[in-house]
Amino acid sequence: MTDPTPSTGNSSSLTDLATLETIRRWGQELGFQALGFTGIDLAQHKDYLAKWLEAGYHGEMEWMASHGSRRTHPEDLVPGTSTVITARMDYLPAGEDPEAILASSEKAYISRYALGRDYHKLMRGRLAKLAKRIEVELGGGQYRAFVDSAPVLERALAENAGLGWIGKNTMLINDKAGSWFFLGEIYTDVPLPADPPQQTEHCGSCHACLDICPTNAFIAPWVLDARKCISYLTIEFDGVIPESLRPAMGNRIYGCDDCQLVCPWNKFAQATSEPDFAPRHDLDAIDLTECFRWDESTFLSRTEGSAIRRIGFQQWRRNVAIALGNAETSEAIITALQSALDDPSEVVREHVRWALAQHNKKD
Repeated sequence: MTDPTPSTGNSSSLTDLATLETIRRWGQELGFQALGFTGIDLAQHKDYLAKWLEAGYHGEMEWMASHGSRRTHPEDLVPGTSTVITARMDYLPAGEDPEAILASSEKAYISRYALGRDYHKLMRGRLAKLAKRIEVELGGGQYRAFVDSAPVLERALAENAGLGWIGKNTMLINDKAGSWFFLGEIYTDVPLPADPPQQTEHCGSCHACLDICPTNAFIAPWVLDARKCISYLTIEFDGVIPESLRPAMGNRIYGCDDCQLVCPWNKFAQATSEPDFAPRHDLDAIDLTECFRWDESTFLSRTEGSAIRRIGFQQWRRNVAIALGNAETSEAIITALQSALDDPSEVVREHVRWALAQHNKKD
């Protein structure tokens, strides 16, 4: 959101009027399930981030390390920031059972968050409306809205704002809503009262999320090596995926939800009521061979307005080729793979050759 011109009015009167419950109600009217308020102190997370980056666990996500202090010091990202408003929006869509899709090797598994409209635009627009309402109705201040669009430690800020705890799978978990939700933030120079931070984590002795990870990407509880994470490999990484990791990727062609699917706290998760998060183009249960038949224009058409489009056609083809290699052998799958042996992309051809070799081993 573009910063509004600061009010010359009395900021203390603004703070007096801006009761947290009033702002929470406005947030709920815009489709957010919860709002939390916190200050800007992230000192307890600073060392963890530095060690994680030093270990190289961020892989090729250079943007994780390229913003200096702005990720752990909100006031360096937006000068004058004194309060962060964190918003939660549930996204779990109704539709095909994700575990059933994972068990069907001929189906494509797409992370549940990406089945509908791109959440970045939707949430950022809603946050901008909320910020504007606070500014207009309560008399001033500066506001900036973020949804995965800047160096923001969103889960740490949400934990500080009392919206949940960071679980062993590094996801934010809420004891009444699980973890199937998006987070967004509003940075403001208005010194609003802070909510009590989350003081305890409630994972206990459970390690189901660590055990289920197909590629063993968790080095330890709360430590994820993104270089082995299927979400990273299928979305953030655009090169040749290590052969050792390909079989474990199964039919996951965009993201991975395994560590959330087994989390006991997700028994409390509610299906989203947001129409824009409903699955589009049958992507919650689409056949791999259909995905692989798409040409680039079809890919662009079917992913219009979707987060999936960001990976591009080549990466989409690469991911589907791996899944086809992991599928049960069928004439349709072999035919689909053979049709791509002359794909314009060497990256795609490399993964197609590997996939065909996997089926040859099964003969």
